[in-house]
Amino acid sequence: MDYARFISPISARRKPSAIRSLNKMLGIPGMISLGGGNPHPNTFPFISFSFKLRNGESVEVSEQDTARALQYSATNGLQDLVEWLKQLQTHVHKPPISDFDICVGNGSQDVLTKAFDMLIKEGDTILCESPAYVGSLAFLKPLGCKFAEVEIDKDGLVPQVMEDLLSKFDDATRPKLLYSVPTGGNPTGISTTLLRKQQIYAIAKKYDMLILEDDPYHYLSYGPRIPSYFSMDSDGRVLRFDSLSKILSSGIRVGWVTGPRPLVDRIVLHGQASNLHSSGVSQMLTIKLLERWGLDGFLNHTVEVSQFYKGKSVMFLKAAEKHLKGLAEWSIPSAGMFVWIKLLGIEDSSNLIRTKAVENKVLLVPGVEFFPNPRVTSYVRASFSTASEEEMNTALERLATLLRKEKEGSSQ
Repeated sequence: MDYARFISPISARRKPSAIRSLNKMLGIPGMISLGGGNPHPNTFPFISFSFKLRNGESVEVSEQDTARALQYSATNGLQDLVEWLKQLQTHVHKPPISDFDICVGNGSQDVLTKAFDMLIKEGDTILCESPAYVGSLAFLKPLGCKFAEVEIDKDGLVPQVMEDLLSKFDDATRPKLLYSVPTGGNPTGISTTLLRKQQIYAIAKKYDMLILEDDPYHYLSYGPRIPSYFSMDSDGRVLRFDSLSKILSSGIRVGWVTGPRPLVDRIVLHGQASNLHSSGVSQMLTIKLLERWGLDGFLNHTVEVSQFYKGKSVMFLKAAEKHLKGLAEWSIPSAGMFVWIKLLGIEDSSNLIRTKAVENKVLLVPGVEFFPNPRVTSYVRASFSTASEEEMNTALERLATLLRKEKEGSSQ
């Protein structure tokens, strides 16, 4: 594919960092570096480190690997971690093309926002699922882009809506990319089915679009994982974003983008001029754990995590049925940690959730935050990830009491 038409003017002007470009030559035998500004490792107070796992095992990080973790490193990530992730992507997704590349970021949102900068200029229209992840919307809206909303039903993105929207644009103004969270969508908890994905990929191919597959909940599927857009990408039109935040730790901030080398290279250029690279210590901690586990151990761990959240979802839905029946309707999540709730008889949930619910010590997110284009909505998002079963019941009982009071007030 020729990616030139997708690249924003800002991204097109990015050039490789003169200093960052020296890193790949440091390993040449006999090379003496007077170029880079690497601090001398003897000034670092750390020599080595170890960490203890929940099963009681300890993982030791040698002095040599600790030195690597503490020094500046390649923008796309520590080489051994990048290679391990490539093996993971090949094993899990079996992409039709092998010439893909990876860039590790400070969580997947780091590389995702760099992709937005790479592909979007002010005035562009993008296809965006609706409702959509509020964190991405918070970055996209200041860019000055416009949103063509593709609605979601119980099976995920609706292909016919996508096709109808695209057919209304001329070649000059038609959206060039689709942004979607296809598994355990945030805020809906809904996953796009395989058939829908195949139809959406065919539409993207017809209109020569890119797909930004933001999939942090892929490994939190409660049942068999649905094949990804990346797994069917025979053209090189998918940028896939993965995260370890929900699997290993949100605080280590390790995520990555996978996709066509020319696009990943431009994300790397952005990194060279911004954060240089993600934390070497976090990357080293991650690769040492992944090497200890191997692919099978990692995948077994993801099954344990997904079943943990499945159990949480069952608790939450049971509490919702007990306290909110007749007062609300809700989606049934297939992955992730969210439930999308429609408050019956409430036209606008914003004030109720932002003020009255908080006063009654219940935190939810008003649905208005999740729509690309402003609208009044009765929806709210609930997360069941950290609440106990008792806390879920208490919170939803409080919400039910508020809803009854609102109904009583409106009927007077």
